[in-house]
Amino acid sequence: MAHPRLSKFLLLGVLLATGWLGAQVKVTVPVLQLLETIRTQHNIQFNYESSLLEGLTARPFSGKPSLEKMLQWLENQTSLRFSKVGERVVTVTKAVTICGYLKDAQYAQVLPGATVQSGGTYTITDQNGYFELLVDTPQQEIRIDYLGFLPLKKSAAEFQQNECATVKMREELQQLSPVTLTGYLVRGIDKKADGSTVVDFSKFTLLPGLLEADVLQTVQALPGVQSVDESVSNINIRGGSHDQNLILWDDIKMYKSGHFFGLISSFNPQITKTALVMNNGTDVSYTDGVSGTINMQTDTRVQREFKGTIGFNFLSADAFVDIPMGEKSSVQVAARRSLDDVVRTPTYQNYFDRIVQETEVGQNERNVVNTDQRFTFYDTSLRWLYKPSERDALRVNFILLNNSLEFNETATLGAFSQTRQSSLLQYNIAGGIHYRRDWTDAFATVLHVYNTDYKLQGINANVLEQQRFLQENIVSETGTRLEGIWKKKNFQFKGGYHFVESEVTNVNDIDRPRFKRLNSDVIREHAVVGQVNYRNVEKGINLTTGARINYIEKFHLFLAEPRISLHKKLGKYIEMSLLGEFKHQNNSQIINFQNDFLGIERRRWQQTDNDSIPILQSQQLSLGLNYNKNGWLLDLTGYHKNVDGITTQSQAFTTKYEFTRAKGSYAVRGLDVLLRKKWGQLSSWLSYSYMDNQYTFDTLEEVQFPSNFDIAHALTFGSTYATKAWHFSVGLNYRSGAPTSRPEPGNEVVGNSINFGEANSVRLRDYLRLDASMLYKFQLSQGLRTELGASVWNLTNRENTINNFYRVGAANQADEFSRFSLGLTTNFMLRVYF
Repeated sequence: MAHPRLSKFLLLGVLLATGWLGAQVKVTVPVLQLLETIRTQHNIQFNYESSLLEGLTARPFSGKPSLEKMLQWLENQTSLRFSKVGERVVTVTKAVTICGYLKDAQYAQVLPGATVQSGGTYTITDQNGYFELLVDTPQQEIRIDYLGFLPLKKSAAEFQQNECATVKMREELQQLSPVTLTGYLVRGIDKKADGSTVVDFSKFTLLPGLLEADVLQTVQALPGVQSVDESVSNINIRGGSHDQNLILWDDIKMYKSGHFFGLISSFNPQITKTALVMNNGTDVSYTDGVSGTINMQTDTRVQREFKGTIGFNFLSADAFVDIPMGEKSSVQVAARRSLDDVVRTPTYQNYFDRIVQETEVGQNERNVVNTDQRFTFYDTSLRWLYKPSERDALRVNFILLNNSLEFNETATLGAFSQTRQSSLLQYNIAGGIHYRRDWTDAFATVLHVYNTDYKLQGINANVLEQQRFLQENIVSETGTRLEGIWKKKNFQFKGGYHFVESEVTNVNDIDRPRFKRLNSDVIREHAVVGQVNYRNVEKGINLTTGARINYIEKFHLFLAEPRISLHKKLGKYIEMSLLGEFKHQNNSQIINFQNDFLGIERRRWQQTDNDSIPILQSQQLSLGLNYNKNGWLLDLTGYHKNVDGITTQSQAFTTKYEFTRAKGSYAVRGLDVLLRKKWGQLSSWLSYSYMDNQYTFDTLEEVQFPSNFDIAHALTFGSTYATKAWHFSVGLNYRSGAPTSRPEPGNEVVGNSINFGEANSVRLRDYLRLDASMLYKFQLSQGLRTELGASVWNLTNRENTINNFYRVGAANQADEFSRFSLGLTTNFMLRVYF
């Protein structure tokens, strides 16, 4: 028998435990009772269906909180939603969860990454196209958006009728071809069924050496795309020069592509949604670009909520906002500007030193001192999207890109000091209007009109000679395109008309002695296009074939350009592709002298005269095979390309034939290989490009010799690890040295000129660069997200020679000068999204 005192303690313990447990029990009461309490305290009326509250209970509130807090208290415990419809009336509804599987209506393919939204809430479909979303009422409207498909609107009640049923979306008639290879290198870089590659910056992770999705730096990660001087204004697609690339921003042709005169892209990545890269088998809608096409696009969706971002790095600051203008319209505005006015960072200094190497800006004549060097860049862009109905869409674009360099040149003349200012200005201003009308589910028309104006102006003040030399290169172009698109079962037909008027003006103006030369040429071109696409998912066939018939008014010349893109599945994991095209272009960039425009941006645009500067014409054929299984991807593409109509002035000779004028052609045979493996959140790739690029100039001493852009071997290895919060990327870039010419040993100078040996018979030192990047994403608060990033370019600080040239020295010998790539360069970034 227990001790009496112990029994009392046990009884007390049981009573205390029972009281404590009772205090922890969550006492609930009927919601009807709580609503009656709220009605009495706040003198309001509730409207609801009687069946809505049957059996519902909730914990009572303590004290006398405000009406808003009481209603929020109930919403947090139940699926009820309370909405004030007047001063004294509150409606009560029940929240519902909808779900479904999103698929393509025609081919039943799942649609991952689509946006499903209602009111202020949204979700994204997963890799199976599945989504769930909590909405306030069955009557609430649900909107689904997916790139390339018509927006879908339904009430929540329609989803409830068939719980988690398949939801089908119809393709827009102008859609990009479907993705066949996702995560081609990393997430956000995909291969399309027509052979093109698309970079979706909303899904983009990270590439080595980059902090943000710099459009033209990103595309250089693709096989067959390089830059012999690591700049975005000298991108070489399968051995072509940069002027042979058609660069578009929302279908507007751009003649300027880089800030810092080519070291970073001019196109703000915050407003640029996707970038499409095509190197063969191009759609008939595209003209120009005998080497390749890069088409950047803004978002095609009308934004329903205000959003924006502000960012800073060691080069510039930028801002972007997307502003809803009602249910049918939204405006995007982006701006970016260099930071040198505020602070000159080590990163900025490295970039500046890189662009002024071996130029008059970096090193003037012995008796002239350069001071007050000021360089700035900025860009601003705007996109207005208006969709008055489901069948109409209007887009208006504006963009301005600017680089400006100024510095003072000072020399002592006699007893006085004389100072003059030299400057270099480069800008591109453009605008476009794009209107699409879906007349029926099967037929649509597209009208696109644009105007682009480019100007490069250099003022070179020669203080010693008391002379001012003005140079200008101006391009003004207007284009109009009208297309009709008709779909029937597995076929899509396209036909249209394309008109382009382009004017190029070149000015050379010297004040002492007075001399001025102005050349202006206008070319008008008309084109009729036709194309058919046949797509059969079951048989694994995607065939696009068509032609452009071009007429150039000035020369009364017709040019026919057939094109084909064929892709065929050879099994579950293997696909074959055959691409071919004929293309031409009327404008090219030439270099008269290496010291033009202060030696920084020497190239000027020039119109063809169909004689000394021929029309560029290309023919290309490629055959590819890819294997994709269990995260492994092997992509092999062999190609042959011939481009006729080049000139020595357009090929950036800096050694032999630098001052020679001749016309010719080049032929390229090449192989692009990509091996990629994905292990969960880790993606690694190895790409290799082989190229044999040969010039043919019938009037030169060597009729055939290697091209200046003959990068025989290029190898890239990269690895990116991406989680929700952290992104890490590291990569190695290697390529053969560029071809060059050397003076004849022992007989280097003849008649005060460099006596070169065989053209492009030797090569510069091989190029090798190691890069790394890191990005951290975190949530500051609801609706406020932040990114911190750091990158290292050329981690080993290797001195890579990108080109060289020779001049006759004071002792009548050949002096060699070299330009080098960026050394070790770090950058940091802070970005806030709201």
